[in-house]
Amino acid sequence: MQRITLLLAALLQFLGTAQAFAADSRELLSLLKTGSYVIIFRHGATDDSQKDIHPFRFDDMKAQRQLSEKGRETARQIAAALKAQGIPIGEVYTSKLFRAVETGQILSAGKQVNAVDALTDSGAGSASSMANPTGANAKAGVAIRELVNAVPKPGTNNVLVTHKTNFADAFGKEAGDVGEAEAFIYKPNSTGSALFVGRIKAADWTTASN
Repeated sequence: MQRITLLLAALLQFLGTAQAFAADSRELLSLLKTGSYVIIFRHGATDDSQKDIHPFRFDDMKAQRQLSEKGRETARQIAAALKAQGIPIGEVYTSKLFRAVETGQILSAGKQVNAVDALTDSGAGSASSMANPTGANAKAGVAIRELVNAVPKPGTNNVLVTHKTNFADAFGKEAGDVGEAEAFIYKPNSTGSALFVGRIKAADWTTASN
């Protein structure tokens, strides 16, 4: 009984340390410098006066909600922090919607972006689903987790850009609180599921770089 108590105490201590570590943006940025991680972002702030038209018309900018200037500026600030920290970017995958494509382009300083179905808004056509993600789309969740667990090229980090609802699909409804331009960091695992490392809010990229 005493041994079990000691093991539980050690486990709780480890979890507490891991939680504190995950909250330390400076430590996360330091890890990313070595590569081998996947950074999955929610796209930045958008212009609420614009509305998506369903079904999506990916080649028609007027039929989609676009990034606002605030969203673009936030992406530029994160891109500057990535560059200043020497964090290497490998493959960039985004939703097919241009607000995600544009976010990916800015974050990666103009690298080629791969727009894929897996990251495209799974809440399309359901305003309540988009406003209150529940993680109900299991198929979308599996597709996103496969991208998150894809091992980047040596010395680089893959970047993914998706939508609020898709975070809940992939990581559970608790992840539905992801903020605009916030990122989750994962370490791919060739023998199992990717390991969650931490979250970096949009403002913390710049703060942690100073």
